[in-house]
Amino acid sequence: MDISQIINELGEDREHYFNAVAPPIVQTSNFAFKKVADLSMAFEDEMNGYLYSRGLNPTVDILRRKLAALDGAEDCLVFNNGAAAIFAGIFANVKSGDHLVSVKAPYTWAQRMFDVILPRFGITTTYIDGTRIENWEEATRANTTFYYLESPNSWDFAIQPIKEVAVLAKSKGITTLIDNSYCTPLYQKPIEMGIDMAMQTATKYIGGHSDTLGGVLCGSHAMMKKIFDSEYLNIGSGIQPFNAWLLIRGLRTLPARIERITRSTEEVAKFMQQHPKVDTVLFPLAETFPQYELARQQMKGACGLFTFTLKTDKREPIVQFCESLQHIMMAVSWGGHESLVIPKCAGIKPRDFDPVNNTHKYIRMYVGLEEPQYLIADLEQALSGLD
Repeated sequence: MDISQIINELGEDREHYFNAVAPPIVQTSNFAFKKVADLSMAFEDEMNGYLYSRGLNPTVDILRRKLAALDGAEDCLVFNNGAAAIFAGIFANVKSGDHLVSVKAPYTWAQRMFDVILPRFGITTTYIDGTRIENWEEATRANTTFYYLESPNSWDFAIQPIKEVAVLAKSKGITTLIDNSYCTPLYQKPIEMGIDMAMQTATKYIGGHSDTLGGVLCGSHAMMKKIFDSEYLNIGSGIQPFNAWLLIRGLRTLPARIERITRSTEEVAKFMQQHPKVDTVLFPLAETFPQYELARQQMKGACGLFTFTLKTDKREPIVQFCESLQHIMMAVSWGGHESLVIPKCAGIKPRDFDPVNNTHKYIRMYVGLEEPQYLIADLEQALSGLD
């Protein structure tokens, strides 16, 4: 299906709501029935009709259909945030005594789940360098039931050989989930490469305006039904109608926004690569990136994130640089209209800063919708103030 049709038409039965161009926000908690038999059917299967907005809601369903089609998946569930989507996708598919394999240094709340929550139920996790298929093979045990991928990672942009991991997983009956937030389905299609579930944080590029949260989980209808009937309904982590409506609105401009962001990112990253006070720049589609060829094979493009380090072994210049920026804000997340930086050292106590550990010196930048020369001028003035 054409992307324009998905974004502008799919799921939008306008004749059912007065031919309005924009869909309504069906802001209701409850749905009424005239016949007991119909109510009974809704009790039997909440995914087959509208009973209570904790489960299905008409506004949310429009968004679900669009997001599933973008991912090339049979079905989709939308959560309040990305962490909730990861939690439900994993927790619905593991049991006591199971073992998981995850890429090293995954998203913070995925790692918290692996390190704190799952061990309470006797579930263990092995972290690996996921860039080599051999590492997945070596880490897999007889009780391994789940692989967690994040490609690219959101700090060092490590990439996994997605097709190879999917083939290995299927040969062993292992369920797979990938965090595809960096690329979005427009630039990478994990479902087509054999991954069971594709997750993305809709807070980022789908929303695009830093004014709402959302988490997306796509996969087969059977898998989504399994999660819907357990974790989704039980935890109550489904997205609310107004937030879903904001994400539908964000989808309208998604292709245009990430196209502009991608162009600007290439220009800003190139400036940083050539600057005498910048040491390294990590960007998946830069020819200097260690996995450049794999990135080209798996990804149609790269959006707004890159990481760089300054030519310093001290924490103070990193802090000075970030605090000297006048227009680029310092904040977590990415994908909105505004450009951002976040220094890795902000999450490390000053006494624990290790100049030998290059990751401690990372500064991640997100390039938003501003003019690239406007951002370059801000970066230049902050860099020029460094000793």
